[in-house]
Amino acid sequence: MGKHITFTFLSLLFIIACKTPQRDCASFKTGEFSYEELIEGALVTTRFTRNDTLEVAYFNNKVDSSSVRWINDCEWIVKKINPKSMSEEKAVHMKILYTEGEFYTFEYSLVGKTKKQRGTAKKLN
Repeated sequence: MGKHITFTFLSLLFIIACKTPQRDCASFKTGEFSYEELIEGALVTTRFTRNDTLEVAYFNNKVDSSSVRWINDCEWIVKKINPKSMSEEKAVHMKILYTEGEFYTFEYSLVGKTKKQRGTAKKLN
């Protein structure tokens, strides 16, 4: 009896641990979002809106516009429309890794680079 309960518990634990994360990318393709990031010890918030072709970000009382080119529902390329420096001219590859409720976790990197970073954004509407 004890072995049966242990086996059932371990089987259930294995099933929960192997659960595939939700990835409802289409729900996060367009809308208004916010993203918090720790920069030089301070928590800062970027708010942005995105549609099929344009992303407008609001950060530190500045507005930035970027073109959006979708690869699929979960991946897209963002490129600043009016870059102010050479580094801003580089496109960024974005990829939603998983979604949960009103949040999505993503990874991003400069196009052609292997170093990736992660973040979580919240859908506001």
